[in-house]
Amino acid sequence: MFTLTVRDHVMVAHSLPDPFFGPAQGLHGATYVVETTWERPDLDEHGVVVDIGAATASLGEVLGRLAYRNLDELPELSGQVTTTEFLCRWIADQLVAAVDPAAGLHALTVTLREHPDAWASYRRELGGAG
Repeated sequence: MFTLTVRDHVMVAHSLPDPFFGPAQGLHGATYVVETTWERPDLDEHGVVVDIGAATASLGEVLGRLAYRNLDELPELSGQVTTTEFLCRWIADQLVAAVDPAAGLHALTVTLREHPDAWASYRRELGGAG
């Protein structure tokens, strides 16, 4: 399996309104390093998994919708507890929505690194034939 990973970062504010989260229940900031890893069993006709520039631009576009925003106030995230794990899936869903199903991609993994010692990932199968 071949992979290609691109990385960016995003600064957000949010709260996690559940006693489970202790002091993070209140409004606080987070800076995430966001990695997206695209997978395919074979390289495409250009000898790549996916174009690095296109992957970087797509990630930047998705993160731009969140950057410097209070996630609690975004209509598209209304009613959600925006944990790191939830955001991994949300970002993956946004990226996959723009992918050509015929592109032959097999999977996408989104990793959010909240701290050098703590991160979460979400892997989504895409079903590409390669």
